[in-house]
Amino acid sequence: MADTAREVMETRFFTLTPQHTLGQAARALAEASEATGRRVFGMMVVDAQGRLVGMLSLYDILLAIRPKHIHLWGEMQDLELEGLLDRTCRQAAALRVGDVMTTDLITVDPDTHLLRVIDLMLKKHVRRLPVVEQGRILGMVYLSRVFEYLLDRLTAALPEGDWEDVDPA
Repeated sequence: MADTAREVMETRFFTLTPQHTLGQAARALAEASEATGRRVFGMMVVDAQGRLVGMLSLYDILLAIRPKHIHLWGEMQDLELEGLLDRTCRQAAALRVGDVMTTDLITVDPDTHLLRVIDLMLKKHVRRLPVVEQGRILGMVYLSRVFEYLLDRLTAALPEGDWEDVDPA
């Protein structure tokens, strides 16, 4: 078994377009979560030809919702917060995915070694990496899936009888 992105990538993935609004993206994230049985916090963004053009993550959405003047003044103490979250969410719901998505993309190919994938995820602080081959999206590597894979390997590397000495409580 090769330890590559291919071994851990999810081949079932969901996408958005730059024209979707954040409100539609929120709905798509909820539907993807329901369909996969796990919480989905980000999606690839593709153009009309299906080419990867961006990523929308929870971080992008949080930055869109955060009051803009914080970028200038760095403080929130002077804000009247009552009702602000509702107003901000209403405004953000109409924003286009293409206006807030991350376009500085990091991708891997399916044969990228898993240690390289881990290194990229840690250095770039990303939880998901699109797997692309010759411009075609093949899947997504999620940090949680990489960790599950490593847990299996670590467990397999445990010397026989070592588990009895560990009290997990």
